[in-house]
Amino acid sequence: MSITAGSYTLGPESGRLLVNTTRTGLGAKAGHDLTIEVTRWRGDATVDAVNAAHSSVTVEVDAESFEVREGTGGVKPLTDSDREEIGRTLRTKILHTDRDPTITFRSTRVDGTAESFHVEGDLTIVGVTRPVTVQGVLTEGRVHGSAAIVQSRWGIRPYSAFFGALKVSDEVEVRFDIGLVPKQ
Repeated sequence: MSITAGSYTLGPESGRLLVNTTRTGLGAKAGHDLTIEVTRWRGDATVDAVNAAHSSVTVEVDAESFEVREGTGGVKPLTDSDREEIGRTLRTKILHTDRDPTITFRSTRVDGTAESFHVEGDLTIVGVTRPVTVQGVLTEGRVHGSAAIVQSRWGIRPYSAFFGALKVSDEVEVRFDIGLVPKQ
């Protein structure tokens, strides 16, 4: 299925933006692999179905809007209290949302076709901008894809507990599943 050239609005109304973390370290069995959803975000995509290089995308995320949706593994199931504590830690100790409330992505290059593409761009987290590549595909009228984010490249120290025996892996995966809504 192909996509029509034009401008599209992106956001939680039309799709999901998820962050997946994994655990490592000697105490990894005690922790959880997390699925975290970004609940407040917006973006714009311009699609040129003939020449992908003329396409672009921008996304802006409210860094306060990360909500833990699922925790797998671990010795005990993830509780609501655990979810709240993880959210608080994410906002105050990882993303420092008091000083950097927004995460942004701006494409610098788009390659491929509408059905299978990759987007290079600048990702700004905690005030630090680094390049990142997003892989994506269009299937059944929805855009799906992901990017691997190595936290330390942005100066983020991955979460650890129990004197470093339990750690969140430095690399997290950002995934998206979005229906493109034409701009009005």
